[in-house]
Amino acid sequence: MSLKDLIVSNMKEAMRAHDAGRLSVIRLLLAAIKQKEVDEQVVADDALIQSIVAKLIKQRKDSVQQYLNAGRQDLADKESAEISVLSSYLPEQMTEEEIEQVVGSVMAELGVTGLGAMGKVMGKVKPMVAGKADMSKVSAIIKAKLTA
Repeated sequence: MSLKDLIVSNMKEAMRAHDAGRLSVIRLLLAAIKQKEVDEQVVADDALIQSIVAKLIKQRKDSVQQYLNAGRQDLADKESAEISVLSSYLPEQMTEEEIEQVVGSVMAELGVTGLGAMGKVMGKVKPMVAGKADMSKVSAIIKAKLTA
Protein backbone atom coordinates (compact mmCIF):
# COMPACT_ATOMS: atom_id res chain seq x y z
CA MET A 1 0.00 0.00 0.00
CA SER A 2 1.42 3.35 -0.99
CA LEU A 3 1.63 6.22 1.46
CA LYS A 4 -1.09 8.11 -0.42
CA ASP A 5 -3.43 5.10 -0.16
CA LEU A 6 -2.70 4.91 3.56
CA ILE A 7 -3.54 8.61 4.00
CA VAL A 8 -6.84 8.20 2.11
CA SER A 9 -7.66 5.13 4.20
CA ASN A 10 -6.90 7.05 7.40
CA MET A 11 -9.15 9.87 6.21
CA LYS A 12 -12.04 7.42 5.81
CA GLU A 13 -11.37 6.01 9.28
CA ALA A 14 -11.35 9.51 10.77
CA MET A 15 -14.66 10.25 9.04
CA ARG A 16 -16.23 7.08 10.46
CA ALA A 17 -14.87 7.84 13.94
CA HIS A 18 -16.09 11.46 13.77
CA ASP A 19 -12.57 12.60 14.67
CA ALA A 20 -12.80 16.18 13.38
CA GLY A 21 -9.28 17.22 14.38
CA ARG A 22 -7.54 14.29 12.69
CA LEU A 23 -9.81 14.55 9.66
CA SER A 24 -8.98 18.22 9.23
CA VAL A 25 -5.22 17.55 9.26
CA ILE A 26 -5.50 14.65 6.83
CA ARG A 27 -7.62 16.69 4.43
CA LEU A 28 -5.07 19.50 4.63
CA LEU A 29 -2.31 17.01 3.80
CA LEU A 30 -4.23 15.57 0.86
CA ALA A 31 -4.88 19.10 -0.43
CA ALA A 32 -1.15 19.89 -0.23
CA ILE A 33 -0.33 16.67 -2.10
CA LYS A 34 -2.92 17.44 -4.80
CA GLN A 35 -1.60 21.00 -5.13
CA LYS A 36 1.94 19.70 -5.63
CA GLU A 37 0.73 17.18 -8.23
CA VAL A 38 -1.14 19.85 -10.16
CA ASP A 39 1.63 22.46 -9.94
CA GLU A 40 4.40 20.12 -11.06
CA GLN A 41 2.25 17.83 -13.22
CA VAL A 42 3.52 14.69 -11.49
CA VAL A 43 2.03 11.78 -9.60
CA ALA A 44 3.13 11.97 -5.98
CA ASP A 45 5.26 9.04 -4.87
CA ASP A 46 6.13 8.20 -1.27
CA ALA A 47 9.31 10.32 -1.28
CA LEU A 48 7.45 13.41 -2.52
CA ILE A 49 4.67 12.89 0.02
CA GLN A 50 7.22 12.56 2.82
CA SER A 51 8.85 15.83 1.77
CA ILE A 52 5.42 17.52 1.80
CA VAL A 53 4.70 16.11 5.27
CA ALA A 54 8.12 17.31 6.51
CA LYS A 55 7.39 20.79 5.15
CA LEU A 56 3.99 20.91 6.86
CA ILE A 57 5.54 19.77 10.15
CA LYS A 58 8.22 22.46 9.89
CA GLN A 59 5.53 25.10 9.33
CA ARG A 60 3.66 23.91 12.40
CA LYS A 61 6.79 23.87 14.56
CA ASP A 62 7.41 27.49 13.58
CA SER A 63 3.79 28.31 14.42
CA VAL A 64 4.05 26.61 17.81
CA GLN A 65 7.08 28.74 18.66
CA GLN A 66 5.32 31.93 17.59
CA TYR A 67 2.17 31.04 19.54
CA LEU A 68 4.20 30.29 22.66
CA ASN A 69 6.04 33.61 22.31
CA ALA A 70 2.66 35.34 22.04
CA GLY A 71 1.29 33.51 25.08
CA ARG A 72 -1.30 31.51 23.13
CA GLN A 73 -0.94 28.04 24.64
CA ASP A 74 -4.31 26.94 23.22
CA LEU A 75 -3.20 27.52 19.63
CA ALA A 76 0.23 26.00 20.31
CA ASP A 77 -1.48 22.84 21.61
CA LYS A 78 -3.63 22.64 18.46
CA GLU A 79 -0.55 22.92 16.23
CA SER A 80 1.27 20.30 18.34
CA ALA A 81 -1.65 17.91 17.86
CA GLU A 82 -1.43 18.46 14.10
CA ILE A 83 2.32 17.71 14.23
CA SER A 84 1.64 14.38 15.93
CA VAL A 85 -0.88 13.39 13.23
CA LEU A 86 1.48 14.41 10.42
CA SER A 87 4.47 12.68 12.05
CA SER A 88 2.73 9.34 11.70
CA TYR A 89 3.33 9.53 7.92
CA LEU A 90 7.10 9.90 8.22
CA PRO A 91 9.55 7.07 8.77
CA GLU A 92 11.07 6.70 12.23
CA GLN A 93 13.33 9.68 12.88
CA MET A 94 17.06 9.24 13.45
CA THR A 95 18.52 9.98 16.86
CA GLU A 96 21.14 12.67 17.30
CA GLU A 97 23.81 9.99 17.80
CA GLU A 98 22.87 8.27 14.53
CA ILE A 99 23.08 11.58 12.67
CA GLU A 100 26.49 12.26 14.24
CA GLN A 101 27.71 8.84 13.06
CA VAL A 102 26.60 9.50 9.49
CA VAL A 103 28.17 12.97 9.50
CA GLY A 104 31.39 11.64 11.02
CA SER A 105 31.71 8.89 8.42
CA VAL A 106 31.06 11.32 5.54
CA MET A 107 33.62 13.79 6.90
CA ALA A 108 36.19 10.99 7.24
CA GLU A 109 35.41 9.79 3.71
CA LEU A 110 35.81 13.30 2.27
CA GLY A 111 38.72 14.19 4.57
CA VAL A 112 37.45 17.72 5.16
CA THR A 113 37.62 20.23 7.99
CA GLY A 114 36.54 23.85 8.39
CA LEU A 115 33.27 25.57 7.58
CA GLY A 116 34.23 25.91 3.93
CA ALA A 117 33.40 22.23 3.49
CA MET A 118 29.85 22.62 4.84
CA GLY A 119 28.27 22.37 1.36
CA LYS A 120 30.26 19.27 0.40
CA VAL A 121 29.38 17.45 3.61
CA MET A 122 25.72 18.51 3.49
CA GLY A 123 25.49 17.38 -0.14
CA LYS A 124 26.67 13.87 0.78
CA VAL A 125 24.70 13.60 4.04
CA LYS A 126 21.35 14.92 2.80
CA PRO A 127 20.39 11.92 0.62
CA MET A 128 21.45 9.54 3.40
CA VAL A 129 19.13 11.08 6.01
CA ALA A 130 16.36 12.49 3.81
CA GLY A 131 12.99 12.03 5.48
CA LYS A 132 14.56 10.42 8.52
CA ALA A 133 16.00 13.51 10.18
CA ASP A 134 15.24 17.20 10.63
CA MET A 135 17.59 18.94 8.23
CA SER A 136 18.09 21.92 10.55
CA LYS A 137 19.35 19.50 13.21
CA VAL A 138 21.62 17.83 10.63
CA SER A 139 22.98 21.21 9.59
CA ALA A 140 23.70 22.18 13.19
CA ILE A 141 25.55 18.90 13.81
CA ILE A 142 27.64 19.32 10.65
CA LYS A 143 28.50 22.89 11.60
CA ALA A 144 29.49 21.84 15.13
CA LYS A 145 31.70 19.02 13.84
CA LEU A 146 33.38 21.23 11.22
CA THR A 147 34.19 23.98 13.72
CA ALA A 148 35.40 21.57 16.45
